[in-house]
Amino acid sequence: MTVSDRMEWQNGMKDGIPIGLGYFAVAFSLGIAARNAGMTPMQGFLASLSTNASAGEYAVFTLIGQNAPYLECAVMTLIANARYLLMSASLSQKLHPSVPSWKRMIIGFDVTDELFGIGIARKGWLNPAYYYGAMLVSIPGWAFGTLLGVIMGNLLPARIVSALSVALYGMFLAIVIPPSRENKIIGALVLISFLLSWLSSVLPAVSSLSSGTRTIILTVLISGTAALLFPHEESGDM
Repeated sequence: MTVSDRMEWQNGMKDGIPIGLGYFAVAFSLGIAARNAGMTPMQGFLASLSTNASAGEYAVFTLIGQNAPYLECAVMTLIANARYLLMSASLSQKLHPSVPSWKRMIIGFDVTDELFGIGIARKGWLNPAYYYGAMLVSIPGWAFGTLLGVIMGNLLPARIVSALSVALYGMFLAIVIPPSRENKIIGALVLISFLLSWLSSVLPAVSSLSSGTRTIILTVLISGTAALLFPHEESGDM
């Protein structure tokens, strides 16, 4: 490793510390969800160590708790994490053409909203060492946060565990509400999503389907329709 790479690695670790701390706090609630799905601390730890995705993991943990089939879990994970495909494609443009495929694959292992943000914000070409440094401190925060959440979920009284179970919903609301207030289209789509989700649970034609299948259908239907009717204009900036 060159001196430049070593400095980039250290800078990545420095920028990754607040991300890792944030992941630890959020993953604690995710651990509660894993515990409610019947997972052991080690299972929750390995799940978060190999899949650093809050919405995707939570969706799968919910399906696991409902004894959903493997195929349904796989499709739900693919849909919930589909945005990472676009982020990866954009991030690849920040890498110098000389960066080998194996280094790109390591980066692709942990493309998250936060790591993508700090990576794409770097001026000039993105040095893989910088991204590796950020990964080094953020991934353990996510994995150990989930581990602790499962452990505490087994130790705390049921009433407290039930209260902590809604923490992830609060996180999702914190993500959805700000853009909904700024963009009326997003706000309308959120309300439509709530309405269709409720209707799908009571209408005879679709209520017999599993909740995971209904979520998959609604996600594809609503996001696809929104993309066709309200395409996002490209700014042309890198």
